[in-house]
Amino acid sequence: MNTLAPARRPLAARRTGYTVAAVVDSALLYAVNVHPGWQAVPFLTQDAPRVLWIFNLSLIAGLLANMIYIAYDPPWVRSAGDLVTTAIGLGMLVQTLRVFPFAFDDPSVDWALVVRTVVIVAAVVTAIAVAVHLTALVRRAV
Repeated sequence: MNTLAPARRPLAARRTGYTVAAVVDSALLYAVNVHPGWQAVPFLTQDAPRVLWIFNLSLIAGLLANMIYIAYDPPWVRSAGDLVTTAIGLGMLVQTLRVFPFAFDDPSVDWALVVRTVVIVAAVVTAIAVAVHLTALVRRAV
């Protein structure tokens, strides 16, 4: 027995967390696509829909994964779901860098550089997370 492995939280606590995450994903989908909508964000350009589709896909994947986890959450299912959702998130970050649907009016700070840097760092960290989730899934499958 591996005494260094962290103990899993009780099922009720895990289900509460999955439920909260699903509610947040649902709220974000509503806020971005219905009311007030992405157009209400002043620094987004008309190119935002070129990223919106994969942003929505990321939220939907997270919502579906959490709904599955509420019903059934053995470690291998979590590893598979985390791999899929993280890979989609990486795709969203890459698409965001390609399109860069942001315009900033404040000339005192180079916000474009700040945002590009943050997105690049997030993409690198997310790529590492994809590798970690893939490794965890393979380990659990063996």
